[in-house]
Amino acid sequence: MEEILPHSPGDEPYGKSVKTRRAILLAAAQLFSKEGYNATTMRRIAEVANLEAGSIYYHFKSKDQILDEVLDIGVRQLYEQIRRIVEQARAEDDPFRKTFALLVDTHLCFLLKQSDFTAANIRNFPMLSDKRRSAHRPLREAYAQLWRSFLQHHQDAGDLRGDISVTLVSQFILGAMNWTAEWYDSERYPVGLLSERLSKLLLDGMFTKRGGTVRKSVEPIDLAEELEAAGKAERTRHQILRTAARILRESGYKAATMRRVASEAGLEAGSVYYHFGSKEEILDEVLDLGLRDLLNGVSHATAIWPNKEDHRNRIATAIATHMTYLFRASEFTSANIRIYGMLPEGIRSRHRPVRHQYAKVWDQLLREAQTAGALRSDIKVVPLRQAMLGALNWTVEWFDPGKGDQHGYYTLSAFADLLIKMLLDGVSADGSAPKIT
Repeated sequence: MEEILPHSPGDEPYGKSVKTRRAILLAAAQLFSKEGYNATTMRRIAEVANLEAGSIYYHFKSKDQILDEVLDIGVRQLYEQIRRIVEQARAEDDPFRKTFALLVDTHLCFLLKQSDFTAANIRNFPMLSDKRRSAHRPLREAYAQLWRSFLQHHQDAGDLRGDISVTLVSQFILGAMNWTAEWYDSERYPVGLLSERLSKLLLDGMFTKRGGTVRKSVEPIDLAEELEAAGKAERTRHQILRTAARILRESGYKAATMRRVASEAGLEAGSVYYHFGSKEEILDEVLDLGLRDLLNGVSHATAIWPNKEDHRNRIATAIATHMTYLFRASEFTSANIRIYGMLPEGIRSRHRPVRHQYAKVWDQLLREAQTAGALRSDIKVVPLRQAMLGALNWTVEWFDPGKGDQHGYYTLSAFADLLIKMLLDGVSADGSAPKIT
């Protein structure tokens, strides 16, 4: 589809300057969404926009200025479209499921097919500093409020389950949709197919029947303990890795320089090279540790479950274990989740084997439940797993377990229980829509 860019009435017909500026923004949005902000240069933006490299500075002072405008357009386009849908649905008293499906489809179409601006926003916003984020938060909050208002209206009407806050439900839904940018191939498969299935999954859950969930806590396996017990050199090495993981998680790949890692680890700059030959070597080990912690933890939790036929609680335990590693047991896991999609292809390819191992653990777990008739069968196991893990992984962008003791916030355990409810049983009030089994 043709990109929609805001313009003022005086821009018609577009003058050369306006057209050039639009070309720059279109080129930047495309590059930011596919290659990421850090990998995109002003020279490359000019090249894609068919401009001389120096001429781009006539329209924008810096790459940061371009990014800010791209991010704003990405949310503003989506906000206006969703607002119109919600207002029209309210005016015409459209059924909840019909409007919900349309909202999901609109969000996904913008993200995956229609707008590089929206995709650029979703892919790059998490890596911005708090100061840079603050300028974009009001519009993002306005967009989230549209969803909360819609959901609150239907919770009051009895269409949405009432035992989970609308704020949490909306974050869960937006997260599940946003993570599709990391795995869905819209060039091979129609977005409409994903929209239809994800809408059903969000409303009615993974399981064919609703029921109470009892989650058994499983002690996580912390590989860090083995490293810390191996002597001074290994403890220093692990301190470097922990520091790098935190910087990567909070600030992104570009910010994790060897000098900064050394400084925040309390070491002399040159001493880091005694343990690691390069920044890329540190990154590889952080990514590997994060994935292997997660793989070992979830594999262990599901393997020791006493009743292999109790698919509901076995999957609930796997979800809870995934969340434990994501937020508490392994800082390496959260670093991996935050930055993997923005890394160069060469780095990502080295870590695909262990990611595939982890996917296989889940695929087997889900396939066994599906074969037994416990899990819905109108969605194949692989996209079901991707959607489910996507909803869990996106929580690193908005959930803070450190606030669990404050009023109005959740502990990690309580939060995981609510995610399990929504994933297994859906967010609709009764889950009564027919499921194909």
